[in-house]
Amino acid sequence: MGQDSAAKVVELAEPALAQGEALHVLKHDDLFAVFDAWGDVHGLLHPVGPSTGADGLFQDDTRILSRFTLGLAGKAPQLLGGTIGRDNVVFSANLTNPAFQDRTGRGVAPSQIAIHRRRLLWRRKLYEALQVQNFSGDPLSFDLTIDVDADFRDVFEIRGATRARRGEVLSPSIEGNALTLSYRGLDGQVRRTTVAVSVPAVIKGQRIVIPIELQPGASRHLLLAVSSGGDTTCPTRTEFFSALKGSKREARKRIRALTSVAASNASFEAWLGRAAADLSLLITELDTGPYPYAGIPWFSVPFGRDAVVTALQVLWVDPSLARGVLSYLSALQAEERSTFHDAEPGKIMHETRKGEMAVLREVPFSRYYGGVDTTPLFVMLAGAYLKRTNDVAFLQRVWPAVRAALDWVDTFGDADGDGFIEYSRGEEGGLQNQGWKDSHDSVFHADGTLARGPIALVEVQAYVVAAKRAAAQIAAAIGQTEEAERRAGEADRLQASIDARFWCDPIGTYALALDGAKRPCAVRTSNAGHVLFCGVASPDKAARVARDLMSQDLFSGWGVRTVAVGQSRYNPMSYHNGTVWPHDCSIVAAGLARYGMGEAAGRIFTGLFDAACRSSEFRLPELFCGFARRAGEGPVSYPSACTPQAWASGAVFLMLQACLGIDIDAKAGLIEVAKPYLPAFLDHVVVRDLAVGESRATLHFRRGESGVEVGISDAEGDVRLVHMPDCSPRRSRPRA
Repeated sequence: MGQDSAAKVVELAEPALAQGEALHVLKHDDLFAVFDAWGDVHGLLHPVGPSTGADGLFQDDTRILSRFTLGLAGKAPQLLGGTIGRDNVVFSANLTNPAFQDRTGRGVAPSQIAIHRRRLLWRRKLYEALQVQNFSGDPLSFDLTIDVDADFRDVFEIRGATRARRGEVLSPSIEGNALTLSYRGLDGQVRRTTVAVSVPAVIKGQRIVIPIELQPGASRHLLLAVSSGGDTTCPTRTEFFSALKGSKREARKRIRALTSVAASNASFEAWLGRAAADLSLLITELDTGPYPYAGIPWFSVPFGRDAVVTALQVLWVDPSLARGVLSYLSALQAEERSTFHDAEPGKIMHETRKGEMAVLREVPFSRYYGGVDTTPLFVMLAGAYLKRTNDVAFLQRVWPAVRAALDWVDTFGDADGDGFIEYSRGEEGGLQNQGWKDSHDSVFHADGTLARGPIALVEVQAYVVAAKRAAAQIAAAIGQTEEAERRAGEADRLQASIDARFWCDPIGTYALALDGAKRPCAVRTSNAGHVLFCGVASPDKAARVARDLMSQDLFSGWGVRTVAVGQSRYNPMSYHNGTVWPHDCSIVAAGLARYGMGEAAGRIFTGLFDAACRSSEFRLPELFCGFARRAGEGPVSYPSACTPQAWASGAVFLMLQACLGIDIDAKAGLIEVAKPYLPAFLDHVVVRDLAVGESRATLHFRRGESGVEVGISDAEGDVRLVHMPDCSPRRSRPRA
């Protein structure tokens, strides 16, 4: 994703996400919450002590709740445990009292009162149910308190951007049992946060006080609702359980679409289940269909590159996500030039934001197009979706966007006419580097000198080859024969040019990029693995790239580093210059498998599986540090990594597909399995109810004496399985 560099544009200091107690996240649509194990939000602007500065309730890139803390008789409750359910729908915390005096002056020993806190998000509201129970032998009288604040900070402010001035904080208002906090922004918009309580309460300033009277053994139930729409009505149990039912049903439907795999390893199934639940959490149902937001907390918005890659990763099990992504990105395709937004006709959106700073053009990300790779990746996804589904009618509707994207590649993308697409930002506020590794220092020469643009990245040229081959197949499917032949010929010529200009024999791999003077950046990086993913390398060069990728310099034991040990800017703690990114590893693994190197792909798969087993709840983060694997230790965390993060979650699906060798051709009713490989942690895998056009089938993979045995069962309709024990490189596109 490389979204860190958006921070660098406005000189942002990334608040850490992992200081003190672990944080929990919930999300629904454009609303998401980050809070501690108690369920509390402390939300400091600049991190101090155990607070992270990342917590709060956020909507439309604005923190609408920056403090939300529960108190009992003026003291913080003690934590017994806090967790989020496996489907990412409900947060639950069990709390108890410290020693205190109740309102009658009676001393109450610790652990006499139980508080059960349940929270969920649904349709732009946070709902919270509290149950308070007295386990002492005496009647008790005390106050529960909720301290509330809303700083209405833009997400870029929270990440460290300094603004010359802000809008006006308005006076709190009270209506019945509801407290409303308001802010009038410099954009003229009044943003509100309302906290409503289901029982009588006393509101003092920004503290909600709820008197509690409990006989021995008795319980008290109450509800709170937090919203930005000015709704001051008291929440009801009916409303809460309706939200609970709706959110559970929605999550169950999304997770079921991604969890059709059964395996011999329970930990692997747990990893798959966690990845599916995290993708379910991040997917937002837009007017154009489902769309995966990039990651929480900083990137819970639509990103182009991230969504396309995520859709490619899960395409073989759930093609509906690809359709939603293609529909949304087609609708937001650029139609005019804007240097501020790095937009040009035909270019595909990189990022979109709704916050005050974006509206006021303090940052260019209201609708930003500064990603050089998103446009060819969009075309690649369109071709892969067609092969996976044979949905010709949909591709006919998307075809004008595909044509416009290719026109951008051939004109604005290749401004100097050398056949390669390059980037350079339009204005200072935009991203300096515009590939997925978009940190300011991520493109450099062997001596460490930063490359000067316009820059042509090697993986982007490979994406263009794959995009033009995909476009050729789309064109053929919709009767555009001349267009199909032209695009296929362009792809062949570009492939030859990549070999001639990017291959660096002394380092045994492809150059990272060409700078503005067309000098190669002869640096060993994971980018070369993307060339294999696109099927652009010749078999002999692919073998050399594979040896480099799997060397100790690049393969850490957990995954493939972005930059090899020993390169001038290598740093295992750098965002893009030596860390390990699960999504990057999945693309590299798929590239290796494409060239028949399943065992190498399996080593990467195994490394990330081991990392997942050592991660909380089997959740892989956006990235982790690139230190070499040490016996008895897990991977070293990268402190500000997004978690959950869409393409980190999607990595397991692409790696599984790569190792199983699955390729689906819906038009032919064909499931092709080429040279399947099962890593040591898997003895058998079953893929249930796999859709192939209008047909369905279940696939079985089992380790046998002579290799992996493959079978098919429960076939419905016209579907065939072709098992090829060996394979040769494919030129058409990545398996889909």
